[in-house]
Amino acid sequence: MNKIKLGASSLEVSRICLGTMTFGEQNSEAEAHSQLDYALERGINFIDTAEMYPVMASAQTQGSTERYIGSWLKKSGRRGDIVLASKIAGPNSRMHWIRKGKTDHDAVNIRAAVEDSLRRLQTEHIDLYQLHWPSRNLPIFGASVYNPRKEHASVAIEDTLAVLGKLVDEGKIGHIGVSNESSWGVCEFIKQAELKGLPRIASIQNLYNLTARHFETSLLDETCHRENVSLLAYSPLAFGQLTAKYLDDPQAKGRLTRFPAGWSPRYVRPATIAAASQYAALARAHGLTPAQLALAWCYSRWFVASTIIGATSVAQLQQNIDAYQVSLSPELLAAVDAIHASAPNPGQ
Repeated sequence: MNKIKLGASSLEVSRICLGTMTFGEQNSEAEAHSQLDYALERGINFIDTAEMYPVMASAQTQGSTERYIGSWLKKSGRRGDIVLASKIAGPNSRMHWIRKGKTDHDAVNIRAAVEDSLRRLQTEHIDLYQLHWPSRNLPIFGASVYNPRKEHASVAIEDTLAVLGKLVDEGKIGHIGVSNESSWGVCEFIKQAELKGLPRIASIQNLYNLTARHFETSLLDETCHRENVSLLAYSPLAFGQLTAKYLDDPQAKGRLTRFPAGWSPRYVRPATIAAASQYAALARAHGLTPAQLALAWCYSRWFVASTIIGATSVAQLQQNIDAYQVSLSPELLAAVDAIHASAPNPGQ
């Protein structure tokens, strides 16, 4: 498995990252440990989690993902073999079970979140600590239009960076990243870091898949390239929609049938389903599975540093990793772009 340096940091990570948000909801602790063992066996050294995981988020399961990783770290003794990433939730009063709904990016909450994650993970250090979504008003998680009328009080980016800087100095976190961010946000984080002598972001974890290519069209690709901020692409299979399993069987086992209807509407929009159908047909016409096409395409993008994959079985994980060896012809890539041009970003 090839590795790449994250931004200007010292972190060397595998081009595939193991996403863990199924641990504690769709996967048991034993299954989680099996996935972690197999990922390392295949050369993956990058593990991503978050304080709010697993999904869908609930008071009953929150923190289980980190606890499962922590018990694996204690049992395996392989903390030194992985780059461990976690995330603090952004402001969301509906998740009242996390610090009584206080999840904004101020000093009190960030410090409490880091301490809680370290305890659950049974480690003294988180290599990459990320802001799960911004403090300020920004269209995310299926929203696509910035609306200034939705402005609200938020924590200043320089104040967030200041507390993260103290945690870096204390050795509790190594490097920092953002997630679900915009081009303006990336630039502002960098500007404030340079002005105030604070830690510079190494990465951005944003949605990116065949049905959601906003990272390209919002100029985030140029911004991140010029500012040396690495993209960690999440949801490359669009919650399984790009595997065509729901097209083949609308009741197939997975998040889109397990969780309440409308929980993640961007993946069940008619336009998203129609695009997934076209990509599935294209893949099969070229002797590939739909999942192979979706993953190989994401793995091959020049601006994707590491692609975050999730699975509910080791067999799925094996197939997802194996897709790293799939090579896509120029003709097939052109056909992908033609589908995208006819229906751009329905799953954004």
